[in-house]
Amino acid sequence: MTKVLLDTHVFLWVLDDPRRVPRRWLEFFDSPRTELFLSAASAWEIAIKCQLKKLQLPLAPADYLRTRCTELGIDSIPITFAHASATATLPPHHRDPFDRMLVAQAFVEDLTLASLDPVFSRYHVRRLGLTSPLILAAKAGSKRPRFRARRPR
Repeated sequence: MTKVLLDTHVFLWVLDDPRRVPRRWLEFFDSPRTELFLSAASAWEIAIKCQLKKLQLPLAPADYLRTRCTELGIDSIPITFAHASATATLPPHHRDPFDRMLVAQAFVEDLTLASLDPVFSRYHVRRLGLTSPLILAAKAGSKRPRFRARRPR
Protein backbone atom coordinates (compact mmCIF):
# COMPACT_ATOMS: atom_id res chain seq x y z
CA MET A 1 0.00 0.00 0.00
CA THR A 2 1.35 3.42 -0.96
CA LYS A 3 0.34 6.27 1.32
CA VAL A 4 0.12 9.65 -0.42
CA LEU A 5 -0.24 13.08 1.17
CA LEU A 6 -1.98 15.49 -1.21
CA ASP A 7 -0.74 19.06 -1.38
CA THR A 8 -3.57 21.58 -1.09
CA HIS A 9 -3.47 22.58 -4.76
CA VAL A 10 -3.53 18.95 -5.93
CA PHE A 11 -6.60 18.27 -3.77
CA LEU A 12 -8.39 21.34 -5.12
CA TRP A 13 -7.41 20.67 -8.75
CA VAL A 14 -8.53 17.03 -8.58
CA LEU A 15 -11.96 18.35 -7.61
CA ASP A 16 -12.22 21.51 -9.70
CA ASP A 17 -9.90 21.12 -12.67
CA PRO A 18 -8.44 17.60 -12.93
CA ARG A 19 -6.84 18.47 -16.29
CA ARG A 20 -4.19 20.33 -14.28
CA VAL A 21 -3.19 17.09 -12.53
CA PRO A 22 -1.05 14.62 -14.51
CA ARG A 23 -3.26 11.86 -15.90
CA ARG A 24 -0.86 9.24 -14.49
CA TRP A 25 -1.41 10.70 -11.05
CA LEU A 26 -5.19 10.45 -11.40
CA GLU A 27 -4.82 6.80 -12.43
CA PHE A 28 -2.44 6.21 -9.52
CA PHE A 29 -4.87 7.84 -7.08
CA ASP A 30 -7.55 5.41 -8.32
CA SER A 31 -5.44 2.35 -7.58
CA PRO A 32 -6.76 0.21 -4.72
CA ARG A 33 -3.12 0.05 -3.59
CA THR A 34 -3.00 3.83 -3.02
CA GLU A 35 -4.20 5.39 0.23
CA LEU A 36 -4.77 9.16 0.07
CA PHE A 37 -4.44 11.69 2.89
CA LEU A 38 -5.16 15.39 3.34
CA SER A 39 -3.50 17.33 6.13
CA ALA A 40 -5.30 19.49 8.67
CA ALA A 41 -2.79 22.11 7.47
CA SER A 42 -4.44 22.01 4.02
CA ALA A 43 -7.88 22.39 5.61
CA TRP A 44 -6.56 25.39 7.52
CA GLU A 45 -5.02 26.88 4.36
CA ILE A 46 -8.30 26.42 2.47
CA ALA A 47 -10.29 28.07 5.27
CA ILE A 48 -7.93 31.06 5.35
CA LYS A 49 -8.05 31.49 1.57
CA CYS A 50 -11.85 31.38 1.65
CA GLN A 51 -11.96 33.98 4.42
CA LEU A 52 -9.61 36.24 2.44
CA LYS A 53 -11.77 35.73 -0.68
CA LYS A 54 -8.83 34.18 -2.57
CA LEU A 55 -10.77 30.93 -2.98
CA GLN A 56 -14.46 30.33 -3.58
CA LEU A 57 -16.06 27.00 -2.79
CA PRO A 58 -19.64 25.86 -3.40
CA LEU A 59 -19.99 25.04 0.32
CA ALA A 60 -18.55 26.27 3.59
CA PRO A 61 -14.96 25.02 3.91
CA ALA A 62 -15.74 22.47 6.66
CA ASP A 63 -18.67 21.01 4.68
CA TYR A 64 -16.70 21.03 1.44
CA LEU A 65 -13.73 19.22 2.97
CA ARG A 66 -15.89 16.67 4.78
CA THR A 67 -18.06 15.78 1.78
CA ARG A 68 -15.29 15.74 -0.82
CA CYS A 69 -12.89 13.70 1.29
CA THR A 70 -15.66 11.20 2.04
CA GLU A 71 -16.65 10.96 -1.65
CA LEU A 72 -13.05 10.39 -2.73
CA GLY A 73 -11.96 8.16 0.14
CA ILE A 74 -9.35 10.62 1.42
CA ASP A 75 -8.35 10.31 5.08
CA SER A 76 -7.38 13.31 7.19
CA ILE A 77 -4.13 13.73 9.08
CA PRO A 78 -4.17 15.89 12.21
CA ILE A 79 -1.27 18.11 13.17
CA THR A 80 0.55 16.51 16.12
CA PHE A 81 3.32 17.67 18.42
CA ALA A 82 5.71 15.42 16.48
CA HIS A 83 4.76 17.13 13.21
CA ALA A 84 5.09 20.61 14.70
CA SER A 85 8.47 19.74 16.23
CA ALA A 86 9.73 18.28 12.96
CA THR A 87 9.25 21.64 11.22
CA ALA A 88 12.09 23.01 13.37
CA THR A 89 14.50 20.50 11.82
CA LEU A 90 13.75 21.49 8.23
CA PRO A 91 16.18 23.63 6.28
CA PRO A 92 14.94 27.20 5.67
CA HIS A 93 14.24 26.77 1.95
CA HIS A 94 11.12 28.87 2.22
CA ARG A 95 8.80 30.27 4.87
CA ASP A 96 5.35 28.98 3.91
CA PRO A 97 4.16 27.32 7.14
CA PHE A 98 1.62 25.10 5.35
CA ASP A 99 4.21 23.66 2.96
CA ARG A 100 6.68 23.16 5.80
CA MET A 101 4.03 21.27 7.77
CA LEU A 102 3.31 19.00 4.79
CA VAL A 103 7.02 18.20 4.49
CA ALA A 104 7.24 17.46 8.22
CA GLN A 105 4.16 15.24 8.09
CA ALA A 106 5.50 13.35 5.08
CA PHE A 107 8.74 12.68 6.98
CA VAL A 108 7.16 11.73 10.31
CA GLU A 109 4.37 9.58 8.83
CA ASP A 110 6.48 8.08 6.00
CA LEU A 111 4.18 9.43 3.29
CA THR A 112 4.79 10.24 -0.36
CA LEU A 113 3.99 13.88 -1.09
CA ALA A 114 1.91 14.67 -4.19
CA SER A 115 2.67 18.25 -5.21
CA LEU A 116 3.44 20.06 -8.44
CA ASP A 117 5.13 22.87 -6.51
CA PRO A 118 8.86 22.84 -7.37
CA VAL A 119 9.82 24.17 -3.91
CA PHE A 120 9.43 20.64 -2.51
CA SER A 121 12.33 19.42 -4.66
CA ARG A 122 14.61 21.36 -2.31
CA TYR A 123 13.63 19.08 0.58
CA HIS A 124 14.70 15.46 0.84
CA VAL A 125 11.15 14.19 1.05
CA ARG A 126 9.70 11.38 -1.05
CA ARG A 127 7.62 13.00 -3.78
CA LEU A 128 5.34 11.71 -6.47
CA GLY A 129 6.91 12.39 -9.85
CA LEU A 130 5.62 12.07 -13.38
CA THR A 131 7.70 8.95 -13.98
CA SER A 132 7.85 7.72 -10.41
CA PRO A 133 8.23 3.94 -10.05
CA LEU A 134 5.19 4.16 -7.77
CA ILE A 135 3.11 5.48 -10.65
CA LEU A 136 4.49 3.11 -13.25
CA ALA A 137 3.93 0.09 -11.02
CA ALA A 138 0.38 0.97 -9.93
CA LYS A 139 -2.44 -1.15 -11.24
CA ALA A 140 -5.70 0.74 -11.26
CA GLY A 141 -8.21 -1.92 -10.35
CA SER A 142 -11.16 0.04 -9.03
CA LYS A 143 -14.44 -0.50 -10.81
CA ARG A 144 -15.30 3.19 -11.09
CA PRO A 145 -12.55 5.80 -11.20
CA ARG A 146 -12.76 8.40 -8.45
CA PHE A 147 -10.54 10.80 -10.35
CA ARG A 148 -11.17 11.68 -13.97
CA ALA A 149 -9.84 14.43 -16.14
CA ARG A 150 -12.70 16.50 -17.47
CA ARG A 151 -12.97 16.91 -21.18
CA PRO A 152 -12.31 20.38 -22.58
CA ARG A 153 -15.49 22.43 -22.86
